[in-house]
Order: sequence, then C-alpha cells, then structure tokens
Amino acid sequence: MTTRNQLKTFKFLSGSALILAAAFAWGLFTYSAEPEQNEPAPTHNEQFQSEYNIFSLPVPENPTFAGEPVPVERSYIRENLDRELLVNTYWQSQTLLFIKRAAKYFPIIEPILKAEGVPDDFKFLALAESALIIRSVSPAGAAGPWQFMKGAGTDYGLEINSQVDERYHIEKATSAASRFLKSSYEKFGSWTLAAAAYNAGRSHVIGQLDRQKTNNYYDLLLNDETGRYVYRIIAIKEILENPVSYGFHVKERDLYYMEPTYTVEVDSTISNFADFAQSFGLSYKELKDLNPWLRDDHLTNSRGKTYHIKIPEEGAFIRSKFQNQTHAASELDEQTQQ
Repeated sequence: MTTRNQLKTFKFLSGSALILAAAFAWGLFTYSAEPEQNEPAPTHNEQFQSEYNIFSLPVPENPTFAGEPVPVERSYIRENLDRELLVNTYWQSQTLLFIKRAAKYFPIIEPILKAEGVPDDFKFLALAESALIIRSVSPAGAAGPWQFMKGAGTDYGLEINSQVDERYHIEKATSAASRFLKSSYEKFGSWTLAAAAYNAGRSHVIGQLDRQKTNNYYDLLLNDETGRYVYRIIAIKEILENPVSYGFHVKERDLYYMEPTYTVEVDSTISNFADFAQSFGLSYKELKDLNPWLRDDHLTNSRGKTYHIKIPEEGAFIRSKFQNQTHAASELDEQTQQ
C-alpha cells in the first residue's frame, strides 16, 4: 500500500523525468537543425550563378528626341533603341566617363545651344560624337568635341590652320555646330533628320529620302553607323537623365569640373608659349589643356587678330574648400534622404 509521502516522491520523480526527456529531445532537435560541419563549400560555378546577375532593360514607353516622339510602338524601332540602351548601360566605364565629363562640359554647351535656338538634347550628340574628349580626332580627320571635318569647320566660321584650330575650341565649335544643325532643320523640318545629317552629311540624307520616298528618319534604311546614330543619342540621353535607374551611382565629389578661368586678350605674336605660360605661373601643359585650339608652341598672328586665351584663377586645379564643403553638404543630403 502506497503512503502519501511515497506518492509525492513518485510524482516528483515522474515530473523530473518528463522535463529531462523534453530537454533531451529539444537538444536533439536543435542539434539536427545545425548545418553539417563537413558540408562542402559552394563551387565557384555555384557561387557565380547565385551572385552574378545581368538584367534586360525596360525600353521607355514615350521617349522623345528634341521634342519629337520616337515611335517605339514599332517592333524594329523598339529593338534598335533597346540595343543602344544595353550597349551603353553595360559598357559601364564608358558611360561613367560620359556622366563625369557631362558635368564638366554641359554647363558650357547648354547656354550656347539655347542662345542659338537649338534643342538642349543636342548636347548628347556631342557625347555620341567624341565622348567629350576635346582633343578627339577620328580616323577620317574629324576633330574636336563636335568632330568637324576641316572643310565643314571652315564653312561654319572656324579658323583652322597649323597654329590655330578652333574645332578644339569648345565654345566656338558648339556655336558652329548649332548653325549647322539649324540649317539642316530648315532643310528637313525635323531635328531627328538634322541629327542624322550631322553624321552622314546633308546630301547623303537628302539622297536617301528621295530614293526611299519618305521624309522620316525612322522609315529610312541606312548604313549601320547612321542607322544606329540617333538611337545611340537617345539612349545616352535616357541613361544620363536617369542614371540610378540604369545602375549608375556617382557622387558629386567624383564628377569632373571646369577650372575657373579668366581671359587674356592677345593681338600680337607670342614667340614661345612655354615662356608665356611661365609668366602667369603655369606650365606649358596647363596652358594648352585650357586652350587646346592653340596647336603650336608659338603664335605668329601676322594679321593682328585678337585671341582670347584662358588663364586659370589661382588654385584652379585644386578643389577649393568651398567645393569640398559643397560636396560634403551634398553627401549629407543624400544620407538624410536615405
């Protein structure tokens, strides 16, 4: 017969056994949930497949160029634009340089286009032409940021000789390009065709319009370069206007900037530009980088023409405290928004 004390002891032992059993079972469960210590590391191929991704891009639904619609509802036009978006998005180093150089040179180009009555979108044409490499020269001999051939540059008022080549003068070349584009627009009544003519020449575009009995760039069958040309400009415009949407993140401090300068008027001979530069506390390279249109180490100037030579302000090649403060404030704004 079981006494009351024996019953209490039994209940205590039974409860303890249940607790120990539960703890043991939980230990088994938690242990079995841990990964095997000897589980092999993922192979390089498995890691690559899990971590590396390339995405297709959405084509803008209503893109425009210079205020003119791009008819992407047509399959072949959509494909052509998609090609240029992909090429310029995934050629990351080139497009990053586009973004950085645009910050430096667009503030010069934009007001000139506006003053000349040319749509702002044509600043992207300069990027497509030369990547805004000011000393750029094509295999055919086109030169400068707007890639003028010698004959066309002379026709539009640029001085081009062995000592002075204003195709490399960004302000004057932009003005000359604007006059060419306006003249083409007057001929075609279309800024898109004016852009195509900038690449292929007006006579070629006129001939193809007559041959193919159309007045629309998007209806023309053209050689590969000109056929891609306008689409490339539109793609560059789309990416630079929406860089984050295409994966480009560039801090303000990483952009290029135009050094502050003042101009010196020269209407006589400069016998040696190295001496001329040193008189302003500059190196020959610094002087020529700011004035790439000066093509020799001297300037004869037998006609006594007045030239405006850019001279940097003191400390212009070093980012000032003001610029650093601007960059810091911009980054603080970014962090606040995030």
